Amino acid sequence: MNEYSRPGWTEYFLDIAKAVGRRSTCFRRRYGAIIVKDNIIISTGYNGAPRGKDNCIDTGVCERERQHVPKGERYELCVAVHAEQNAIIAADPVKMKGAQIYIVGYNADDSLASGKPCLLCRRMICNAMIDKVIYLETDGAVVEVNPQDIY
Repeated sequence: MNEYSRPGWTEYFLDIAKAVGRRSTCFRRRYGAIIVKDNIIISTGYNGAPRGKDNCIDTGVCERERQHVPKGERYELCVAVHAEQNAIIAADPVKMKGAQIYIVGYNADDSLASGKPCLLCRRMICNAMIDKVIYLETDGAVVEVNPQDIY
């Protein structure tokens, strides 16, 4: 009998989202997101400064960290574009209709961060007509929701 355990699609795509997040340029948290339709990856994204702009890891400064701003507050101080936003920006709008987005986040200390999209990202996910959001919660639980239900 074969001892190999093949991962299911959800585990597989969450693992890929985690790997994408390793490209993050944020001091505080590393997020990865992938958009998938019919088990085919349409787009990926990670959190970081807009193209051509200085990243926090390059400048050595995180303004939100410097000011001790809690998670979910004062986003205007952050130079980063969220992983979900980058994945949506890079995707073909026609292909996103009916797709799923997988999101994984880690804190600077490598503990899990909630992958639940922020309000602005939830709006963008809804507007992109993505049908399902799948993310890891801080306790490792997999959450699958309709974007309209978390709006």
